[in-house]
Amino acid sequence: MLIVLFWLLALALFAAATYVGRHLGLIPIVSQLLLATFGLPLLMYFWIEPGWQLTGAELIAPGWLKNLYSLGFALLLGHILSDVIDLRLDRQSLKIALPSFCLPFACGLATAIWLLPAQPWISSLAVGLLFAITAIPVLYLYLRHIGYPAAATRRLVQTAILIDLTCWTLFAVAQGSLHLSSLLLPLAGACMPLLLRLLGLRQPLVYSAGFFLLLVAAEHYKLNALILGIGYLLLMASLKIALVLPLPAVWMNRVQTWVAIPLILTFGIVQIDVHSALDSLGWHQLLALLLLPIASKLLGNWLGLGWAGLSFAGASRWRESVLLNIRGLSEIVFLNLLLQQHLISGALYFALMLMGLVATLLPALLGMHRAPGNSAATARSPRANR
Repeated sequence: MLIVLFWLLALALFAAATYVGRHLGLIPIVSQLLLATFGLPLLMYFWIEPGWQLTGAELIAPGWLKNLYSLGFALLLGHILSDVIDLRLDRQSLKIALPSFCLPFACGLATAIWLLPAQPWISSLAVGLLFAITAIPVLYLYLRHIGYPAAATRRLVQTAILIDLTCWTLFAVAQGSLHLSSLLLPLAGACMPLLLRLLGLRQPLVYSAGFFLLLVAAEHYKLNALILGIGYLLLMASLKIALVLPLPAVWMNRVQTWVAIPLILTFGIVQIDVHSALDSLGWHQLLALLLLPIASKLLGNWLGLGWAGLSFAGASRWRESVLLNIRGLSEIVFLNLLLQQHLISGALYFALMLMGLVATLLPALLGMHRAPGNSAATARSPRANR
């Protein structure tokens, strides 16, 4: 009963944080990250662990909760991957993406090898990828929130798509190289669109239902959901079959905002031993994990944007560098995957979650609330004026 009460309390807290954040002009994921990074650890430290006598392991133990997590995970990852695969390659976006990925990735590898405790090579690779990742959905929502020009929005979002696709593909292949079965089984599942076509089925809903069901099964049985999801959607795209979301877009956004994202965030945070998470990292390591990902990503973005040129007259290279440093859902899903598979520690999870929060808040902290060169549209938009 206490476990059910805790999860109802957590969902209520996320709903309240989202509601208050919207009145303050914050997009939902920023409000949720604030609560997850600061509110939930304090709740666990001062009330749940000492007062309710519940540990993180006990809070995530029920089978129904793990099934609900698998469903929420599949909805989120499936939606993100569908954005990733919907790709029309643009040369200018590629020019931005190359240094924007390579520089922070190299910095992350160096940090993992020389500053962090000894760990498997795949964990060091994952840290490098977490330094490089850009949040596709959060970047898009933020650009829309501030009324950014459509062409410039398209270029920045496509850059994020290229970066995230590279990150997830590299990790999936690296993980599959360690355990061949974890590579072959997801690849077999990814071939289902070919089987459905051979059976004469052409309804997009059938293919889409199979996609989300396989993602749920992959997460539940700890298979490589990334390989499965990317391969499945690539085959769907080659067969010219569009992905149909399991719910209408409005309801999909509501389920993600009010249930799936709070569930995934809480599921990761409660597994961290708040008493010892930060004690296992020295202050120099913590500062490195907070500052180096942001600094290296900003520099990579700056170089890429300089190579590609301005997206529109009056565009700010510095402004777009900060916007491309936004983290969010992509990083959250990646962090939860790594934590669930014991590839990173709770302390590393918490430090990188905090880094993602700072990076996501940075545009707002620097006063990026209005669209450049679009004052008339900004004046007409009440959301842009918040």
